[in-house]
Amino acid sequence: MSGLPEKPPIGPGPERDGRPSPPAETPLDAYSRIVVAVADAVLPSIASLQVRGRHGGTGAGSGVALTADGFLLTSAHVVAAGSTGTAGFADGSTARFDVVGADPLSDLAVLRAVGRVPSPARLGEASSLRVGQLVVAVGNPLGLAGSVTAGVVSALGRSLPTRSGTATRVVEDVIQTDAALNPGNSGGALCDSSGRVVGINTAVAGVGLGLAVPVNSSTHKIVAALMTTGRVRRAWLGIAGAHVAVAPAVAAKLGTMTGLQIASVVRGSPADEAGLRRGDIVVSVDGHSVVTATAIQKLMVEDAISRRLEMTVWRNGALVDVFVVPRELAE
Repeated sequence: MSGLPEKPPIGPGPERDGRPSPPAETPLDAYSRIVVAVADAVLPSIASLQVRGRHGGTGAGSGVALTADGFLLTSAHVVAAGSTGTAGFADGSTARFDVVGADPLSDLAVLRAVGRVPSPARLGEASSLRVGQLVVAVGNPLGLAGSVTAGVVSALGRSLPTRSGTATRVVEDVIQTDAALNPGNSGGALCDSSGRVVGINTAVAGVGLGLAVPVNSSTHKIVAALMTTGRVRRAWLGIAGAHVAVAPAVAAKLGTMTGLQIASVVRGSPADEAGLRRGDIVVSVDGHSVVTATAIQKLMVEDAISRRLEMTVWRNGALVDVFVVPRELAE
């Protein structure tokens, strides 16, 4: 005898009261049960969106019921062509919607449906996700309403470049998944195994490579701003930088091996007016340590507009303090 436990036989178990007992649940049975439960819970809250374009064109995508009084969440690029449309739901009901606000720099938009809408989906927290975790995508790919696919979190912390007019930004902490996504999935839900929405599907980067904007504290702020004012205000400095390694002697003084070196300063920008120069290595902004461009981006929120911020940079072998007053980003 090997001492290893024997594998259970395949098929029905021994008879009990004259009837065979059901077979033991396999891992695939458990997997299927989870996906089915998520689909049952989330599908009623997913909208199939038909967008009426401003110049006669149309668009389509998915949306997620956000509140009981008709707010829906979707991707900004889904509604980029128009400001109104129709939302269809799994129970066969439809409702006209208007775009309340869209933020292309986060690729999120809020809609308001007129009339009855299903119960809202439960929102989760993307920061609790782990690579390899089961996720379920729910949406309307290629016009096929109410489609469900499943996969895993392939990676976390991806970046998604976005643009609005002349403004560019990077959406941070984007979720990468291998759950099958296709055109039309955009704006739909990426859910965890408990049926909570942890991401809004936004892009198909390749076969088996889908991306979703995370649902986290930053997302909640953006959605709240869109619901109340229809727009997201951001601060602007007017610098472009690159993540660079610093010399050992500099690293010893800065306490970090890398830094954000300013590559260009927009003429007439707040950074230009503050005296920042090309070649400066940014050390801190408003008391926060900075080593990447996205670290500065996180600080350029509405509260920073017109507020005097202290910046510390490494320049010509010395630490230099400058004061900058960010202006509102014009998209």
